[in-house]
Formats: sequence, C-alpha cells, structure tokens
Amino acid sequence: MFARTDRLLLRPGWAEDAPALARAIADEAIVRNLATAPWPYGEAEAEAFLAAPRDPVLPTFLITERTAAAPRLVGACGFGRRPSGAIELGYWIARRHWNQGFATEAGRALIEIARTLGLDRLEASHFTDNPASGRVLEKLGFVATGLTTDRHSCARGAEAPSRLLRLVLTEAEESIAA
Repeated sequence: MFARTDRLLLRPGWAEDAPALARAIADEAIVRNLATAPWPYGEAEAEAFLAAPRDPVLPTFLITERTAAAPRLVGACGFGRRPSGAIELGYWIARRHWNQGFATEAGRALIEIARTLGLDRLEASHFTDNPASGRVLEKLGFVATGLTTDRHSCARGAEAPSRLLRLVLTEAEESIAA
C-alpha cells in the first residue's frame, strides 16, 4: 500500500532502505520518544525492523519527501495493535525535518487509510515529556482520554508517563463513546 500527499510519499520499507533508515532515526532525541525502538539504533536494527513480519491489515510506511531528485527519507509511520486490541497510530520524523509539518501531513494520510480500512477509531499516545507529539495528534483531531499511564520505552530502558488520545472515525463509534 502507498499513499501520496502534496509533499510526501508513504511507502513500504524495503531491505535496501536500511542505511537511510538507520541514518534518519539514529538520534536519541527521536528514539527515546518511541516505545519499541532500541538505543543505540544502527543499521542492524534498521535491517531487523524492515525484515520483521507485518500485520497485512495494519500497514507501516517509510515517509519520503518527494523532491525533484530522489525522494528523501524523513521518517516512518503506521498502525500497530495495542495489548488491548485497539489500533494505534504511530510516527516519528528525523530531527532535521522537524517543524516542517511532515508529521501532520503523514498523519492525515494515515487517518484516510484507516477510514478506507473501515476502522472505527484510532488510539495514539505520547510520552508526557514530548508535548510536541501531543500537539501533532491534537491537530489531527485526536482527543485526550484523560488517562496517563506508564509505558515502557526500550531506548530509555524504563517506564515513562504516557498520555493516551483517541480519534473516533465513524458516527456509530462516536455515539457509543458518548
């Protein structure tokens, strides 16, 4: 599955993307705000991520900026399943591409994909010491549930407080949530 926005192409990751992926994410300021990525993160970790089996119903994507030359890898995004069974939206953007609206643009594309897949709602979370991620999620229409819980961060090697947000995608689900 692929998605195209004004500036971005969201596409599956391939084995040959490992060097670029490792360069883009090898920044502790990024990885410490992700639940499952280890630190340090090198090419071996990128290869393992790209080779890992994927849920065919819940796609993940590399985010590439469309340019006049070759597309430039700026991050990754996708869906995962939480232990509760809820579908979670996640993303990260390489530091040199922060504050350019890429996370919001990719997030909007993911929400459209979720609707196409017939999902009723999405969850997302951010570590409370990363409020910028919370602002992105709120721009996308996610609403805080009022729950904050500890969530493990592999890179931190510890639990950290995480704020849970939810986005209702269908009217039927909205009436149930109310």
